[in-house]
Amino acid sequence: MEFDVVFLSRLQFAFTIMFHYIFPPLSIGLGAIMVIMEGLFLKTKNPVYEHMTRFWTKIFAVNFAMGVASGIVMEFEFGTNWATYSRFVGDVFGSALAAEGIFAFFLESGFLAILVFGWDRVSPKMHFFSTLMVSMGSIFSSVWIVVANSWMQTPSGYHIVGEGLAARAEIVDFWAMVFNPSSVDRLTHTLIGAFILGAFFVMSINAYYILKGRHLEISKKGFKIALAFGTVFSLLALVSGHSNANMIAKHQPAKLAAFEGHFYTGTQGADLYIFGWPNELEKRVDFGVKIPGMLSFLVHNNFNTPVTGLDQIPAENHPPIKIPFLTYHVMISLGMAFIGLTLLSCFYWWKGTLFSKKWLMRTYIFAVIGPYIANQAGWIAAEVGRQPWIVYNLLRTSDAHSKAVSANMVLTSIILFGLIYALLFFVWVYVLNEKIQHGPDDGTHPHEKQTEGLLQAAVDSTSDYITGK
Repeated sequence: MEFDVVFLSRLQFAFTIMFHYIFPPLSIGLGAIMVIMEGLFLKTKNPVYEHMTRFWTKIFAVNFAMGVASGIVMEFEFGTNWATYSRFVGDVFGSALAAEGIFAFFLESGFLAILVFGWDRVSPKMHFFSTLMVSMGSIFSSVWIVVANSWMQTPSGYHIVGEGLAARAEIVDFWAMVFNPSSVDRLTHTLIGAFILGAFFVMSINAYYILKGRHLEISKKGFKIALAFGTVFSLLALVSGHSNANMIAKHQPAKLAAFEGHFYTGTQGADLYIFGWPNELEKRVDFGVKIPGMLSFLVHNNFNTPVTGLDQIPAENHPPIKIPFLTYHVMISLGMAFIGLTLLSCFYWWKGTLFSKKWLMRTYIFAVIGPYIANQAGWIAAEVGRQPWIVYNLLRTSDAHSKAVSANMVLTSIILFGLIYALLFFVWVYVLNEKIQHGPDDGTHPHEKQTEGLLQAAVDSTSDYITGK
């Protein structure tokens, strides 16, 4: 059986980055919520917030370690599978990734030791500062990664040196590269998605404890913090998503047409599909439910203004339709579900019946799966919708791979990495489960009280033996 090396290289990179992307959004979202929790401890001196933050610090450390381990592979893949691409974008990516390492990763990893091990070794204010720096480091890391990726979507601040496959992009305006036309919109939407994931992750575990009747004071306070946080950013996702779509309409009209299954420009307003199944052969959306003129209104603030369709794009530059359309609509549908669920929960909170709704707590235990899917779906839509370009309008994906790498080499590495990543995922789930089953060290769980009593008895017995009592 013959395999296409470009397809396999794309498949491998998609697999590795999708696996890696399980972890950074949680680090970003959870880190921000930990800042709020520890800030409340500093303000109120309530030990409940300290126990809460200590517990989530353990979860954060496990997730951070897995993010580092799974992310290293991608840098090697740039050189092994995508040599032409690496040569073309080396000057741009070199500066962005260097900034990420210097200003973000070192900041995050440097203060992580104080965050994890410094609770009883540094002052509360210094520890809070380390928590803040770790959170800022995770956010700064995403800034430079998104800047580099956004440059591939909407290149700016560069000129081309050389010709043919030896051509490469060189930066002529660093800040134009950083603030390229899509970077702010894409960064905002990415961070909001991470914050939503962090909120739902915290609510999921706290809902589990509430249903089990464990750590109730910590769990209820933690749930409310995450609910307020998640509600705000679920609503902001709607705003940032609209701004992002307007940016795409202006700079990547083919991608927006793929997102919306918009095959023909027409002379009237464009419809917005709620859902459907794109039929690329017949150039229509089957089983579609649509709002007439709504796409035109969202893009142009007018129900009757035409929106550029795929008929205005050269056929050789058409992206795939089905995958971007479906993943884009999955992301939007989940985003609307987050808004509905959090607002309903806030209503029950206001009524004082939030934690008496057992069905709602059960829903939240599994609802954390939604933000994971939404983050992955958004990434897939953005990247597949950019095709056939790896650097938009500058370098095609089919021209960017390494000419010395064979399909069998890539296939073998996919299998090996699949086995390694499966093992890493198992370790991550196992360790997280151990931490969650143990829970916060608040002394409220019967097993913890029993263990504490046994330890105290052992200490007393040893002391009596030494002193001769």
